[in-house]
Amino acid sequence: MKSIKYIILGLFGLLFFISCNRELDINPEQSITTEKAVSTPENINNILIGAYANTGKSDLFGGNLQMYADLLGDSGYLSWFGTYPDLRTIYSKNIISDNVYVRDSWRTAYKVIFGTNLILDNLNIITIENDRKRIEGEAKFLRAINYFELVRYYGKAYIEGINNTQLGVPLILSGKINYNGNLSVPRSTVEEIYTQVIKDLTDAITVIPVNNSYYADVYSAKALLARVYLQKGDYKKARDMAHDIITNSGKSLIPNYKDIFNTSENTPEDLFAIQVTSQSGINDLITFYASEANGGRGGDIALKDDFLNLFEANDIRGSFYYLNPYDDKLTSKYTNRFGNLHVIRLAEIYLIRAESNFRENTSLGAVPLDDINTIRNRAKATILSSVSLDDILMERRKELAFEGFLLHDIKRTKGSVGSLQWNSDKLVFPIPVREMQVNPKLIQNPGYN
Repeated sequence: MKSIKYIILGLFGLLFFISCNRELDINPEQSITTEKAVSTPENINNILIGAYANTGKSDLFGGNLQMYADLLGDSGYLSWFGTYPDLRTIYSKNIISDNVYVRDSWRTAYKVIFGTNLILDNLNIITIENDRKRIEGEAKFLRAINYFELVRYYGKAYIEGINNTQLGVPLILSGKINYNGNLSVPRSTVEEIYTQVIKDLTDAITVIPVNNSYYADVYSAKALLARVYLQKGDYKKARDMAHDIITNSGKSLIPNYKDIFNTSENTPEDLFAIQVTSQSGINDLITFYASEANGGRGGDIALKDDFLNLFEANDIRGSFYYLNPYDDKLTSKYTNRFGNLHVIRLAEIYLIRAESNFRENTSLGAVPLDDINTIRNRAKATILSSVSLDDILMERRKELAFEGFLLHDIKRTKGSVGSLQWNSDKLVFPIPVREMQVNPKLIQNPGYN
């Protein structure tokens, strides 16, 4: 059943790509009208399935968003051996504005956003109330997760306690836009984007189902919202949301750390995952992190001893790697090219609760020490007798390595990447040159032309 479903998903992903790229173009031979695209509940649902498919493309959560956080945030944990020049410039922090990865991630994220906008503009087409609520919630979740990634990569970091007027990305909430034309939409502020992301997720929580098969459900939305609150430094709300998830979601930590990854099904720990099968879906983290024997390019990204030296001898996370034929150490998190991509898992939520409780000097659900030891115990690491903020942040670095967190944690904690401070212009993507050419209202990020 799963294979059949994702064959269909892939076909609708193609339909969505065509419709989002051309549906509002003026050439009728290459397009369908907006009215036809949203004329039936089935068409609305097809657009939603396409939005999932695009969110799972390699440009986004199919691998690149996670990889960017490693390459741009690294200052000694990784080696880049790949031959892709545009990825090498991300790793070396010397990006130029016509970088194809920067361009394609922007474009694919906005394809998802425009599709979800079309859905939300036409919810009245769906006559069955439960279906209408579900689709609304999923569309808002997908719009939120894409805007959140866009603002984190293309805008300066959110700074706690101020009005974040630094430029983010264009905030577009209508589906009636010709994507290939002149958008003439200015960049909204980082504050405005975060406000919309939080609104979408808060709305989604009120209508999205508790159980929703492989798609986003209410705890997917709550988990993403906890992540957003942590990123913006709203620790009370991050704590409360994380506690709700741990207490009520029914999710549980997998006893064996090694069993979390490379699974063809969602695990009891998954709050949101991108589905990959031999028929459809992409796990592009395999491409760059895996050996040729495991379906990758041989190990474009390898681990350095500086990373492995973070772990105690008995911590199984420190030995969770293998050697390619060149004796490079490759992470074992990505060895199954048909394995699902685990976007949000329960271990992150324990770490959010621990950090937020610590910063607020509270113990909602558990004292921070207990939450950290819960994570460490699963990894067979030494149980701690006390815990500091640095301990908690280091536990995040160990537990969530190579899953898309490094750069964003450095920025929110005001750290550094080598000699670059957390707010360096070099740690922000340029606005893609193509977007600058078609939209005269866009302002380029500092340091790019």
